[in-house]
Amino acid sequence: MQSEAATAQAPAYYVMALQRRTLPINGMGVTEARQTIKDSIARMKQQVLLASRWMPECRLVVLPEFTLTGAPLMGESIAQWTEMAAIDPDGAEFDAIRSIAQDAGVYLAGHAYESDPHFPGLFFAATWLISPSGERLLRYRRLHSTITPSPYDVWDKYLDVYGIEGVLSVAQTELGGIAVIPCQEIVFPELSRALALRGAEVLLHPTSEVGGPTLKKHDIARRARAIENGFYVVSANSAGYAESLFGDSADGGSEIIDYLGNVLAKAGQGESLVANCEIDLGGLRRARNRPHVENLFSRTNTGLWSEEYGRYDLVRPNGLAGSDGSSGAEFYAAQHRETLDRLHEAGILK
Repeated sequence: MQSEAATAQAPAYYVMALQRRTLPINGMGVTEARQTIKDSIARMKQQVLLASRWMPECRLVVLPEFTLTGAPLMGESIAQWTEMAAIDPDGAEFDAIRSIAQDAGVYLAGHAYESDPHFPGLFFAATWLISPSGERLLRYRRLHSTITPSPYDVWDKYLDVYGIEGVLSVAQTELGGIAVIPCQEIVFPELSRALALRGAEVLLHPTSEVGGPTLKKHDIARRARAIENGFYVVSANSAGYAESLFGDSADGGSEIIDYLGNVLAKAGQGESLVANCEIDLGGLRRARNRPHVENLFSRTNTGLWSEEYGRYDLVRPNGLAGSDGSSGAEFYAAQHRETLDRLHEAGILK
C-alpha cells in the first residue's frame, strides 16, 4: 500500500478545459484546408498563451476534439480526408503545436487527425499530451469509431508495429498518471477502466458534443467514469462550428469532475476559459487507498469479466487491412450491420 508520505507529497495544481470554436474544412480544396489548419494552430497559440497569462498557476490545458478541422461528416472518403486533414505527427504542424506547450509552459492535451507511414492511405483520430518541454508524452488513437479508421481496423499489423502499450497509453508525470481519450469513447466503460488499471489518475477528454440545458449521455458517462475509477475527468468541448449549419449545436459545457463524481467547474456557451479548477491528487490517492465499500475501483473482479467478455463475437478486427483508402462511411455502416446480424444469430438480440 502507498505510504502516507508519498500521498502527502502528491501535488495539487490547476487545470483548464479551454473551449474554442472550430472552423471545419469540409468542402474545401486541399490547399485551402491545409492553410486553415495552419491558421487554426496560430490562433490556438494566441488563446493558450492568453489563458496561461490569465491563470499563471495553471499547469495543464485541454483543447477540444476536432479543433483543427472539424470531422469528415460530408461523405469524404478515407483517402480524401487523409489528404485534407491528417497532419504528420513528426511534421511541421505538430511541431507548431508542441511549441505552444513550450511557450506557455504548460502540459497541453488535444486532438488531431494523423497520418502514419506504416499505414499509407489511412489516418487515425489521435489524442495526445505534450509536456512543457515540448515532448509528446502519449498518443491514444480512437478505438471505437463509426466514421474514421481505428487501430482495431488494422489490428494485427498495428500491434506488430506499436504493441498494446502503444494502444492503451498512460503517461506517468509530475501531475500524476494521465490518459487522454476523445468524445464518444467516454461512454465505453471498459476503455476508461483499462486506462485506470494502467495507472490513470486524471482522464482528459477532448470532445465535440451536443450541448444543452439537460444532462446528455456524455455528461452522465463522465460522472460514471469518475466514480467507477476514482479519477478526475477534465472535458473540453468545442465552442460551436464557424460558418456551419447548426454550428452552435456542439457548443459549451466543458467541465471538470472529481473522483467522487462532483462537478467542480463548468463553462457556458462560446469560447471560454472559465472551466478551470484545482486538482487535489493527494485527496484522490487517499480515497483510492481506503478499504471501503465506495472504493469501486479496488473491488473490480477482472478475472470474471475477462472470461465473460471472451465468450462474445461482436466487432471484428482487421476490417481495413489492405485498404486503399477508397472506403468511407459505408464501411462502418456495413460493419455495424454485420455485428448486429451476429448478435441476432446468437440469440442476444430479438
